[in-house]
Amino acid sequence: MRTVVGGEVEDMAKVGGRSAWIAWPALLFCAAVVLVLLWLAAPGVPGAISFVGDTLRSATTASVASTPDEAEEPATDCRTLYPDRLWAELTWTPEVLLSQNVSAPATTTTLAQALAPTVRFTCTWTTEDGRSASTTLSDVATGAGAIASAALASEGFSCGDEGGRLHCERTTGGVVELHDLRGTAWLSTVLTNWQPEEYGAQTVARAFPR
Repeated sequence: MRTVVGGEVEDMAKVGGRSAWIAWPALLFCAAVVLVLLWLAAPGVPGAISFVGDTLRSATTASVASTPDEAEEPATDCRTLYPDRLWAELTWTPEVLLSQNVSAPATTTTLAQALAPTVRFTCTWTTEDGRSASTTLSDVATGAGAIASAALASEGFSCGDEGGRLHCERTTGGVVELHDLRGTAWLSTVLTNWQPEEYGAQTVARAFPR
């Protein structure tokens, strides 16, 4: 560009903007660098995801483990009979139905007739595919443990003393039957084609708190 100053013609320098032929290669180069870095980091992604998952699972496990299974008072209904972990497992079972009532124990033995229990409550879980878990907490007369031990042993149950509590159990095909008596309390469980993890131990801890 030319201009006239004092009768003389001077050339003005032209200041150009960013040249397109330089900007596009620079942009492509940056994109290539990013892609290379992502490619280099890709092998470590599964490991990072696994690490995060393991950390979360460990935290959850520690939280569950730190919660005591035993209650301070004996269970008073189905909800208080089951620790949170077992309650979650049962309620999340597909097509499951819980019934709470005062039905007699579901035992296949003559023990209910012999002990004549006063039922506090009965929890019966059933599924559409034929599985069931029925547990009854009852009050019985003093000295019922000796009667139960003799009666159940004669019917093929394995019985023993576990910390002052009589425990008897028998497995017949897909049916597991458990009986626990301490003092004047009787916990009776019948599991049919269904054995939730530590079901007996967890319900005992709630029925007979230390």
